[in-house]
This record gives sequence, C-alpha cells and structure tokens, in this order.
Amino acid sequence: MLLAIDIGNTNIHLGLWDGDAWRLSWRARTVTDKMTDEYAVLVRNFLATAEVATDRIDGVAVSSVVPALTPSFQDLARRYLACEPLMVNSYIPMGIGIQIDLPEQAGADRLCNAVALSQLFGAPAVSVDFGTSTNFDVLSAEGSYIGGALAPGIRLAHDALVNRAARLHKVELMPPPNPIGSNTIHAMQSGIFWGYVGLIEGVLQRILDQLGDDETLVVATGGLAEVFVRHVSQIDIVAPELTLDGLRLIYQLNCDK
Repeated sequence: MLLAIDIGNTNIHLGLWDGDAWRLSWRARTVTDKMTDEYAVLVRNFLATAEVATDRIDGVAVSSVVPALTPSFQDLARRYLACEPLMVNSYIPMGIGIQIDLPEQAGADRLCNAVALSQLFGAPAVSVDFGTSTNFDVLSAEGSYIGGALAPGIRLAHDALVNRAARLHKVELMPPPNPIGSNTIHAMQSGIFWGYVGLIEGVLQRILDQLGDDETLVVATGGLAEVFVRHVSQIDIVAPELTLDGLRLIYQLNCDK
C-alpha cells in the first residue's frame, strides 16, 4: 500500500492507494507548528479508519508547498512507517517534459497535477486546482508541462474583504438567489462568487485561446471543485484525487522497480 500525502497551505490531503484504487482519502487542516509526533497521531488515526496497520504501508510519497512541514513528514515516514519517502520536486523523473523557465520554482502539487493530466487524460489539457490559491496548469499538445497561472483562492478573497471592511461579516461561499443582491449577505455572495466564476472563465478562455486546440480537456480538482463545476462552462470533468494520482504515478515511476 502507498500512502500519498499532499501538504498544502490550508489542508493536508492524505490518500491510501491499495493496488488499483484509493481505499481512503482524507483532509486535515495544515498547522505549521505541529510537531512530527502530533502528525504521526493524525496519520495513525487515518490508517485506523481504513483498518490498516502502519506496517502494511510499503511506500510514502509526499508533495509539499509548506517548507516548514516538509522535514516533519520526512521524519514521520522514517520513524513511524519505516519508509524512505519520495519527496516530489522538479529534479526527479516525472515521465513528462517540463518546459518552463525555472522548473525548480514549480510547486510540487502543480507537477503532480501535470503528471496526472498526462497519464490519465492525455494532452492537451488544463487542470484547475481550487486550493489556497487557484492554480491553472497546462499540458501542451506534445504532452509537456508548459506553465499556467496562479490566482488568489476564493477563500482568500473572501477573508481579505471581511478583514478590511468593518461592517462586513463572513458569508457562505455559494451563489445567491439573484445576481443583484437585495441585502448585504446576498450582495457579498454575488460579488465574491460570480466575480470568481468570471475570473476562472476569463483565465481559462485565454489559456484555451493560446493553445488553439478544440480538443483541450479541462479538469477541476481541489476542495471547491464541485461547487464551481456547475457554473464554469469550460470545465469538462472533476477529478478529486488528481494531485494524489500524480503522486502515486510519480512514485510508481521512481520506486516500483
């Protein structure tokens, strides 16, 4: 069994791959000042949910965009799972071309998404990952990762507005009954939600225009993907485990000999 761990700025996404399917997928809040032992308890509880003992884990693959937690999860894998973890970065074999200016600056999660796009959906393709930031990552028709776009996530936009406006309060991130809000809550929901839909559609359309290929597939992933798929016309499919799939495919390429 493979334990895949995607460490993001807001959430840590854990997946347990059991040969041919994800047996379990779990999310926990990212807390940068937690110690290795505390995260070990979280991982053990995650495995216990699937009734899996730690000694049944054959491998660990980690993508991290939180440098403060990267050593903690390396230590966790070694001490508690007796595994040398595969840490995803641009220097290890990916199975795809990486044609960007500075590959070492690409987030591990973005590389995982590109690999999963290539292996599971083909090229050309675009992934939209709804996380702390919203990441647009692009595979060319030749199957190479050629970059993309980064935008603040909708929760960041919401929190920034609430924190800077004394009379505005948190609202649920969902479309209001009508675009013209007749009260403050609905007005905020309209501006935040429909404004964000406009951002996604606008960025996607410019990416698709540059690619110039009518067969380009758009794949959404991340915690809020299901919310937006009904409202963004360019999204073709939702793949909740896209990043974890990239992790396991990279692990298989590098470690399954």
